[in-house]
Amino acid sequence: MISRTDRASLLSIVEKFPRQRIILLGDLVADEFVYGEIARVSREAPVLILKQRQKTIVPGGGANAANNLADLGATVTPVGVVGDDESGVALLQYFQQKEISIRSILRMRNHLTPTKSRILGGLAHWQRQQIVRVDREPSQPLQHELRRKLSRKTASLLARASALLVSDYGYGTTDAQEVEFLRRRARALPFTLDSRFDLLSYTHLTAATPNEPEVEEAFGEKVGNNLAILLRLGKKLLRRQSLEALLVTRGRDGMVLFERGRKPINLPVFGSDQAVDVTGAGDTVVAALTLALAAGARIFHAAQLANCAGGLVVMKRGTATVTASELKEAIRNA
Repeated sequence: MISRTDRASLLSIVEKFPRQRIILLGDLVADEFVYGEIARVSREAPVLILKQRQKTIVPGGGANAANNLADLGATVTPVGVVGDDESGVALLQYFQQKEISIRSILRMRNHLTPTKSRILGGLAHWQRQQIVRVDREPSQPLQHELRRKLSRKTASLLARASALLVSDYGYGTTDAQEVEFLRRRARALPFTLDSRFDLLSYTHLTAATPNEPEVEEAFGEKVGNNLAILLRLGKKLLRRQSLEALLVTRGRDGMVLFERGRKPINLPVFGSDQAVDVTGAGDTVVAALTLALAAGARIFHAAQLANCAGGLVVMKRGTATVTASELKEAIRNA
């Protein structure tokens, strides 16, 4: 539930979203969805044969976080790399159609744009179900020289920025050393982090938004249904990484907010706990949190908005976004 006082504060924060300029430094991923209609069972093996009806490519990973920032009303500048392949071209075209700047995206020849292909099938007029996912990834992370080039590009943009969002999916666009290089050049800006595999390398940032399995993996300890373990690990992570705040997402169990000098706060899931599709929900959460902090929100109110945005996006199919108008309507009705 959202109190009347919090509701007014949250709506006031969302009204400030269009005035924010967010820099996103991170791994730009393409999410490909291939939709097919079940035709028959193969004679060669006991598998279904699908007739392809549709294929779409939408922003994923850091590109999805950028897409969410744009739909929430911010001016966003993505900094990253794409290849000259179909996925890279599709991402650039998508951003151009959304009027998201692509001037700071480096297009590399013979580079493989990280692509997650989801094959979905079903009968005509029936709901389509995901059958398998195929990932196409670069064989090697980006070289240090290229990471530093992207960092310098990012540094040149910080003077006019309201916040920096770092999206690290493990493809080497940036790392903790580069983010520290940037942090020393913009100490007053909120720096937020979504890191899939390298959470323990980043320090002295404003906030990070790992999910519970990422916290478990970082410390090699399972949480399960024992909230006390999560509270202990969250406090340890907050202190160890010198973060101002940590927002741990827990799926249908909501989120837990850890803030320096305060007791952890449990945020129940916003809306229904029966998610339709959790694809890319973490990108939505970190985008909303970052934008709220950029707009001057307290950590608690920023977490509330992130929780609300996350609850809305998991009710949509595929890699989706939340708009500012949807967020405001949900807050008014909460």
